[in-house]
Amino acid sequence: MPQALDDIRARIAAAAEASGRGPASVELVAVSKTQEWSVVEPVLTAGQKVFGENRVQEAMSRWTERRAEIELRLIGPLQSNKTREAVSFFDVIETVDRDKLARALADEAQRIGKLPRLFVQVNTGEEEQKAGIIPTEADAFIARCRGEYGLTIEGLMCIPPADVPPGPHFALLRKIAERNGLSKLSMGMSGDFETAVRFGATSVRVGSALFGART
Repeated sequence: MPQALDDIRARIAAAAEASGRGPASVELVAVSKTQEWSVVEPVLTAGQKVFGENRVQEAMSRWTERRAEIELRLIGPLQSNKTREAVSFFDVIETVDRDKLARALADEAQRIGKLPRLFVQVNTGEEEQKAGIIPTEADAFIARCRGEYGLTIEGLMCIPPADVPPGPHFALLRKIAERNGLSKLSMGMSGDFETAVRFGATSVRVGSALFGART
């Protein structure tokens, strides 16, 4: 497993350098969701410190005892009624995508005086089955997050449609980020993270290439 970690880090570094960027400009998020601890632990032991989880409860059951060791990112859809738990447990929430959730996060920020770092998820393919704000509504939503809800948005996240070239989707996300003054782009997964790096990803979310197929 650490060999896979070394290989992925080397591929990220090569892709970054090929686009004139330093390897340290791209963060690897190890997607540990639904994986057995027996495959996650060697990656943690090998020095990986940033992990991504899809569900609040699963993340809490896996990471509570080791929480101080890592940075934890929520990369799956967040239900508004789970906001309080997510805010208290995660360092980053990458899936802000609707007003109800933005309002719940704002209320929680007022209650406790802090929030995780926040990304807006953009549904670049406008797929009905996927979470995320559609691209034509992204600017207005980001503005509402900042103005109406008082949230600090750090960056954008997307999951391109399967079986299509991901490059145009990464380019679209980057364009939305640039015109909204956002510097962080969470894009690219096991099959396309090198392409994402070439299009400006600052973090890539890699699961199966690192841990093997999910159970």
